[in-house]
Amino acid sequence: MKRVTLSEQAERGVEVNMSPLIDCVFLLLIFFIVTTVFVEETGVEIQKPQAASAQDMDKHSIMIALTADGRVVFGGREIGVNGVRGVVARQLREKESPVIILADGDARTSPLVDVIDECKLAGAKQVSIAASRRD
Repeated sequence: MKRVTLSEQAERGVEVNMSPLIDCVFLLLIFFIVTTVFVEETGVEIQKPQAASAQDMDKHSIMIALTADGRVVFGGREIGVNGVRGVVARQLREKESPVIILADGDARTSPLVDVIDECKLAGAKQVSIAASRRD
């Protein structure tokens, strides 16, 4: 029986077989590609606000209206987007209540997002958008 020395092993060129590792990597790649859930972006198709899951509003909610032309109204007077934070903060100091935004179906998204942001910055924990119940 012949002894193999360390120098003879180095001369032979001991290699690590990478084929099984590459196979595993490709199997994992295929697995993740197949099981990934792709989010479908909806193009356009909005005729809100109507929802089957619409619920009755709380009587003690802070109601803020957003008209189709972008005016923000609270308590019958126009407050603008910049006035939302102060009004909501004042109302929340009196009683912790949810904020409900009554947005017109034709209202632009940008002012709606601005109103929601101002409500959150004022400390509102729950901000909802009102919708009419579908029959």
